[in-house]
Amino acid sequence: MVTVVFGARGNVGRHVAAGLRAAGIPIRATGRDPHAPGFPPDTPVVAADLDSPETLPAALEGAEKVFLYTKPDGIEGFVKAARSAGVRHVVLLSSASVVLPSAELNPIAKLHRVVEAALEGSGIDWTFIRPGMFATNTLWWWAQSIRTDNTVRTGYPDAQLSSIHEKDMAALAVTALTEPGHAQRAYTLYGPESLTIRQHVEHIGEAIGRKITLDVTSEEEARSDLAKTMPPIGVDGIMRMLAASTERPAPTSTVVEEVTGRPAHTFAQWAQDHADDFR
Repeated sequence: MVTVVFGARGNVGRHVAAGLRAAGIPIRATGRDPHAPGFPPDTPVVAADLDSPETLPAALEGAEKVFLYTKPDGIEGFVKAARSAGVRHVVLLSSASVVLPSAELNPIAKLHRVVEAALEGSGIDWTFIRPGMFATNTLWWWAQSIRTDNTVRTGYPDAQLSSIHEKDMAALAVTALTEPGHAQRAYTLYGPESLTIRQHVEHIGEAIGRKITLDVTSEEEARSDLAKTMPPIGVDGIMRMLAASTERPAPTSTVVEEVTGRPAHTFAQWAQDHADDFR
C-alpha cells in the first residue's frame, strides 16, 4: 500500500519522499498544483489541498500511511478522509513550541496543538515530530543580505541557537513510517549543538569561502528586518526567543541518533549543503 506525502516539494517533505523511495516504499505526492516543478522525479502526484476537503479522498485512496504538515483549518476534513480511506498511521511535522511552559499562550503552539489533538482523537495511529529551530530559517533571515552585501544584520549576535537540518526531521519521519514501535510517540527535536549567531555566520562564511561581516543592530532594526520576510506572529516569537537565548545555551537533543541510529547533522554540514543558496 502507498504512503502519501503532503508537502513533497517542501524543505522537509522532499527529504521524506526521497527517504521513503530509497527504502522501497511506494509513495504518492500531493500539491495544490500537481504540475508545478519540484516534485520528486518519477513519483505519482495528485492535486490535494488541506483547505479543500473535497480534494482529499482521491489523494488518500488506498493509502496506508501519511506524512502530514500542520494545517489547522483543514484538519477535520483530513481526519474524516483518512478514516474513510483506511489510513493506519499519520506522521505529523509539528513544533517544539507545544512543549514550552507557556505553550497555552503561544499562538504557534496553539495552532500545532489543534492538529495534534485532532489526530490524537482520530482513532488513527500517530507520531509527532516536534522540531525546534529550523536551520532553513537562516535562509529567510540572511541569504539575501549575504548574497548582495556579504553582511548579516542582527540585534542579538550572541544569542544561542541549536539549528536542525531538515534532513534530520525527515529521517525521523521516515523511520516512524517504515519501522515498528513509533505509534503514539512524540519526538521533541533540537539540533545537536548550541551555537551563537556569530558562530552560525562563521560556518556559512566557511561554506562559501569568504568572511561575512556581522552588523549588530538595535532591537527595533532587528524586528524590522525580520518583518520583511516573516509574518508578525513569527517575528514576535523569534524576537522573544533570541532575547532569552542570550542568557543560556539553547537546548540540544540526541533523539535523531537514538531513533535513526545515525548522528544528527551539524550546522556546519547544513551550511555546506546550502552554500549555493548564499552565493
